Amino acid sequence: MRANGLVAAFFVPAGAEKPLPAVIVLGGSEGGVGGDTARSIAQHGFATLALAYFRAPGLPDELGNIPLEYFDTAINWLKEQPAVDANRIGAFGISTGGEAALLIASRNPTIRAVVAGAPSNVVWQGIGKASAPGGAASFSLGGKSVSFLPYDHSKSFTTVYDLYIRSFAKRDAYPDAAIPVEKINGGILLICGEDDRLWPSCPMSDEVIARLKEKKFQSRVQLLRYSNAGHGAVGEPYTPDDPTAKDELGGTQGGNVAARTDGWPKAIAFLSEVLNQKR
Repeated sequence: MRANGLVAAFFVPAGAEKPLPAVIVLGGSEGGVGGDTARSIAQHGFATLALAYFRAPGLPDELGNIPLEYFDTAINWLKEQPAVDANRIGAFGISTGGEAALLIASRNPTIRAVVAGAPSNVVWQGIGKASAPGGAASFSLGGKSVSFLPYDHSKSFTTVYDLYIRSFAKRDAYPDAAIPVEKINGGILLICGEDDRLWPSCPMSDEVIARLKEKKFQSRVQLLRYSNAGHGAVGEPYTPDDPTAKDELGGTQGGNVAARTDGWPKAIAFLSEVLNQKR
């Protein structure tokens, strides 16, 4: 689907006879449209928009200063579709997509439910050219980087995980980088693997929960933590012998399989319950 500058794939369940709840699906640092997760969610009675925001034709090649206005355009496009109930829209994001989902929902009240897998509680510095010292945020507003947590370049690079861990340790010096999750107009489900070896998604999820409690957030909040699971703990269930269930991003094969087997239906149920609540 290409409209209004968007690059996406739009899925509607066959035979849908009335406007459906809708979910914007956001991938991570791999970029592109993807679509498998959006297709799977649509099979449970949702209209879904798998939205690329970089590394796709006509979009930036790298994750840096992605305009938040782009996501507003996507939300407005989705609201105009006959198959979509404009009052029941949620977001589902994994990794950087989880960061984006929380950030987008914090500034656009149309989003009434957020599922953020392996997420971040802060806006991070971007990837690629944006990741250099003095670089840019992953996201921008009004043509300028939003407040972000920069990478700690004080030591030589060893692993991506090490870079995130030592950078995250300096978050208190950048309080404005924290995503104002308390402004989200609906329920929030966080999912993380305790052995995430890409970035500290469980500690960052804990900070989301702590901020929501501090701000006396009134909507539904849930955190699913999985031991022996890594960055791949979130998404459609693996088959038990899927070799990608065990990779360099943490967790054991059994732990990642168990996490997805348990978490996926809970994520679908969460979206259904929250988006179908009368308000």
